[in-house]
Amino acid sequence: MTAVQEYTYRALDNDGGALVKGTLEAASTQAVAAKLRAQGLTALDVEPVRTGGLHREITLPGLRRRVGVRALAVFSAQLSGLVGAGLPLLRALQIMTEQTEDRALRTALVRVHDDVQGGLSLSAAFAREPEAFPPLLVNLVRVGESGGFLGRSLASVAKTYADEAELRDKIRSATTYPVIVLTIALLALLGMVAFIVPIFEGMFEGMGGDLPLPTRVLVTASDNMFWILPVLGVLAVAAAVWWVRAKDTDRVRAVIDPAKLRLPVFGSLATKIAVARFSRSLALMLDAGVPLLQALSVVGGASNNRVVARAVTDIQESVRQGRSFAAPLAASGIFPPMVAQMVSVGEESGTLAEMLGSVADLYEREVATATAQLASTIEPILIVVIGALIGGMVVSLYLPIFGIYDQLGAVG
Repeated sequence: MTAVQEYTYRALDNDGGALVKGTLEAASTQAVAAKLRAQGLTALDVEPVRTGGLHREITLPGLRRRVGVRALAVFSAQLSGLVGAGLPLLRALQIMTEQTEDRALRTALVRVHDDVQGGLSLSAAFAREPEAFPPLLVNLVRVGESGGFLGRSLASVAKTYADEAELRDKIRSATTYPVIVLTIALLALLGMVAFIVPIFEGMFEGMGGDLPLPTRVLVTASDNMFWILPVLGVLAVAAAVWWVRAKDTDRVRAVIDPAKLRLPVFGSLATKIAVARFSRSLALMLDAGVPLLQALSVVGGASNNRVVARAVTDIQESVRQGRSFAAPLAASGIFPPMVAQMVSVGEESGTLAEMLGSVADLYEREVATATAQLASTIEPILIVVIGALIGGMVVSLYLPIFGIYDQLGAVG
């Protein structure tokens, strides 16, 4: 695929003959000239922007940024409005490319515009940009193109991603305060070990005798903080880089995804989110007219959890062989019995999409309630953890003093 870069241009306005200057992102000078012609301009000079030295964009291998769900929601809603207003697709894509603020999305849209201008359908052009456009969006756009309701398909995509962005914001706001408090507590703990424990250590040396085991551990840690802190810093950075690169690999996801569903506080929430996302996505695609097998292949990958994806694969195989949709759903161990029963009713009555929509509505409400209660659930646990850490350190520091008092009392 041709790389996209930025070009400067000088052009003449075909209406008034005025000189126009500016910059455009495109795959080639010919693509820039074509874009200018579409805008009613005649290109005079087109030159690539120099990207060396201080102007070069710094990117690290394996750290390419994906387009966020909120950016996708805004893009889908705006493109739906432009298409619904009757604008030609190329003109609508050009407007979206110029006004989007997400750089990764803008770069992908430049290539999409060039691909559509070269004869590809919009869904095929989206499919060539998997970092920007998820499979759910691509398939719904494909259905909208074939059925003649592209604007409505894009509006459905926009609502789906807007709801997901809102949910992520709620979870983030509920967990931000506890994470900040825990981070400050850990930093305070390290500061106490590095600066307060040495003061007590001088007192302990004058007392004589053997120190209790917890105190010896604390003193030893304090004496070695000069190398422990740098090692912890290096390990934290290395772990962050490794996580960014390896979090989407099969080996890591095979361990992490099942663990997410078993976490004490977050496991139930993660399960409800997975059920709601699966039900909403599948209902959306069935409503759009996507065949069930094709819809299952898409929503399995869109679930963002390997456990759910494996369950969907079993469901897909059952449907392919002409068996029930609900039976493997109940046997998966992820979907509650009520979901399997509602799906069974939907199969029998021919209202599967409506039943899945009802399941999605129910679990989205439960997710909203659980998210609102998340902060109040985490805070007591956080207080216990911080109290155990700080209290354990204080007790360890005062154990030798308590021992001296005991000895004085025995002597007295």
